[in-house]
Amino acid sequence: MTELAAAELAAVIVNYNAGPELRDALQSIADEMARHPSEGGGPWEAVVVDNASSDGSISVVAEFGPQARVLRNPLNVGFGRGVNQGVAATTAPLVLIMNPDCRLERGALAVMRRELDARRQCAIVGPRVLDPDGSEQGSARGDPDMLTGFFGRTGTLRNLLPSSAVSRRNVVSGRESATVDWVSGACMLIRRPAFDDVGGFDARYFLYWEDADLCRRLRARGHEVRYVPAAAAVHRVGHSSKTARAASIKAFHESAYLYYATHVAPGVLNPKRWLARALLSARCQWKLRNI
Repeated sequence: MTELAAAELAAVIVNYNAGPELRDALQSIADEMARHPSEGGGPWEAVVVDNASSDGSISVVAEFGPQARVLRNPLNVGFGRGVNQGVAATTAPLVLIMNPDCRLERGALAVMRRELDARRQCAIVGPRVLDPDGSEQGSARGDPDMLTGFFGRTGTLRNLLPSSAVSRRNVVSGRESATVDWVSGACMLIRRPAFDDVGGFDARYFLYWEDADLCRRLRARGHEVRYVPAAAAVHRVGHSSKTARAASIKAFHESAYLYYATHVAPGVLNPKRWLARALLSARCQWKLRNI
């Protein structure tokens, strides 16, 4: 039996009822890694961490053996904790974290790897993330603050005032690579030593905002975060979370508060915490009523 070459890249995907999207995600990675090494290909491995899916989607992983394998959780442990499990099960120096409802466009990995090679302080790069219709999702962003709820990616005021300074700070656009505060966890390429240096994702975040937290902690250690729009990935937003919509909405707002309390208003008696809790609770209830 021929042994597999040591992986240069490990792909980690956390799956929860992703349906046929998981096959497309894995196929896009396999296609990229099958290219000549000069085009970003090479030995690879993939770990799919399954958070107690019930739709049978995990069965497709066998189609990508021996490179791909499954880690099964008896319960849904959340995204960040699942990624940490997957990374710990691999040894490659580069880790691609990708949602199961995301797929790489041709050449994306090669572009992201070249960016890391060119900038030794860079720990993490993210591509331009697109909706299936080709529109940009706004995957590079500024550190969240009190105005992010209004001027963030789905904020009402950003839609009304897209060219304002606060809108452009919250959601970064452009066709040139740039240093940014954080990039979306839907698709990111990370140096393993940097990921290990900060202890991976903070497992307190069940879903959402763990990517912003990770990038902020990386930057605090002197690492750089880069947005590389020449690389692209297509993401069907919320394909997995739609099977548990109410739980997803609650997790979003709980994680938003955790981020705010940790990084923006760390003092227990800080009145900004109380205001954030009140605003996020009201927004959560409004979202739940409109499911």
